[in-house]
Amino acid sequence: MARVVAYIDDLFFQMKLAETAKHLGLEAKVAGNAESLLQLLDPLPALEAVQRLRAVQPNLRVVGFLSHVETELAAKARLAGFDEVMPRSKFSMHLPQILAAAAHQQEPR
Repeated sequence: MARVVAYIDDLFFQMKLAETAKHLGLEAKVAGNAESLLQLLDPLPALEAVQRLRAVQPNLRVVGFLSHVETELAAKARLAGFDEVMPRSKFSMHLPQILAAAAHQQEPR
């Protein structure tokens, strides 16, 4: 599916663009500010950050979450060095355990 990225700070026109794109069979991503626009244009900065992090902290546990339909991005995340990549729903369900494990990892030994 073709993707359209737009920078529109007017909510009415954001919805208009999204609906029109949907009717045309296009995926529309709309940003309301400059920072969001840059993230839409380059949606993988976290992957690069984790690759750099691995160079200096190879034993640090890295957990990522995303939409369950983003299977290609999940595979890229694993290749970039994420220890775990899970759907947002699973991440939410297991958040207490994930945070407890992170805290345990940081305890002095």
